[in-house]
Amino acid sequence: MINIKNIRSKIGPKSVLIASILVLLVIGIPIWLHNRGQQANIEKTVTKKTWYTCTMHPSVREDHPGNCPICGMKLVPLTNEEHHPADNHSVTMSEEAVALANVQTEVVGTGEGAQEVRLFGKIEPNEQQEQIQSAYVSGRIEKLFINAVGDRVAKGQSLAVIYSPELYAAEQELVSALSFPAGPQHKALIDAAIEKLRLLNVTQSQINEVVRNKKASPYVTLKANTAGTVVEKRIATGDYVSQGQPLLKIADFSTVWVMFEAYERDLPLIHTGSVINFTAEAIPGKTFSGKVRFINPVLDPNTRTVGVRLVMNNAGGLFKPEMIVSGQAMVNMNRYASQIVIPKSAVLWTGKRSVVYVKDSSKQVATYELRQVTLGESLSDSYVIIDGLAQGEEIVTNGAFAVDASAQLAGKKSMMNQGD
Repeated sequence: MINIKNIRSKIGPKSVLIASILVLLVIGIPIWLHNRGQQANIEKTVTKKTWYTCTMHPSVREDHPGNCPICGMKLVPLTNEEHHPADNHSVTMSEEAVALANVQTEVVGTGEGAQEVRLFGKIEPNEQQEQIQSAYVSGRIEKLFINAVGDRVAKGQSLAVIYSPELYAAEQELVSALSFPAGPQHKALIDAAIEKLRLLNVTQSQINEVVRNKKASPYVTLKANTAGTVVEKRIATGDYVSQGQPLLKIADFSTVWVMFEAYERDLPLIHTGSVINFTAEAIPGKTFSGKVRFINPVLDPNTRTVGVRLVMNNAGGLFKPEMIVSGQAMVNMNRYASQIVIPKSAVLWTGKRSVVYVKDSSKQVATYELRQVTLGESLSDSYVIIDGLAQGEEIVTNGAFAVDASAQLAGKKSMMNQGD
């Protein structure tokens, strides 16, 4: 058996130290190299590990695909910025992330061509062809020849018979003037009495009858002053009426109004003379067309819309008031031919600034640059861009929020984070 103490005494302390160091090197170096390799493998594994997040809730981080525990949306993979470096204004996304977020792009262009504006409304009576039948004399309704709303009447048709002491007194004045002795005032009295009856809307035939018979009558027949359909009936037999009181409302439906409600965002595109094609739910399979005749100058504060009126021929009675209609106007965009126009879906608006994401076509991976823009005129579903974009650049038109969420997760400049 080897005696360690004897060996130490023979070789001395320095030799023992040197031998110990040699043993440590021989044994330790292989162990250190092995551990170093394991650590490198671990770091490599960590680097390659994919994390998943939610585009609506960036705080969610999962090491496996699935659904967001907050909103249930499908998780998208995070991009490893070390492999695809980008500046603080740009963010890169994997092909899978782009597909899951349904990111779509479009090349920026001008406003040439046409744009469709959707409109909704209803059929209304032509107010310019409505007449109110009023009582020209006070009295009592003795007879009523109109039975209900919807009755058709012709111009000059008898509507009602009114018993009127006021009319009787006026006719008596004419009878007295006719009996007045011949003289300088005779004709003047007769003319004055006849004029008074005319002001009470007594017809010339009724006046001629009084002149011929020299007999006054307390009854007067109310005649229709227009042809059409009774849409309102405000009297009944036996009612007492006063002079000027509305009795019936008659509408002529030979033409009707098609009233559309246009949102204020659509007003720059619709003008008097614009053509609108429309359909009615009650008339399936047919499309009608008309030109804008009038645009209401006042905006409805409740609906934030403006009335747009078409006038349509309705000789056959096809259109009925209160029918629901939907239309579309193909608006010529030539006035914006020299301006940049982009879809509204491409713009992220924070209240203070507007931004879009521009695709960097020079990169092999999907890379999007945040760009602040100055908005101009707001059209139906697009914006005119005053500054910030050039024709030919490719922008994100769908999925911009998902791209912005990726930028926030990567600590890059985003819609809410302006960065440096």
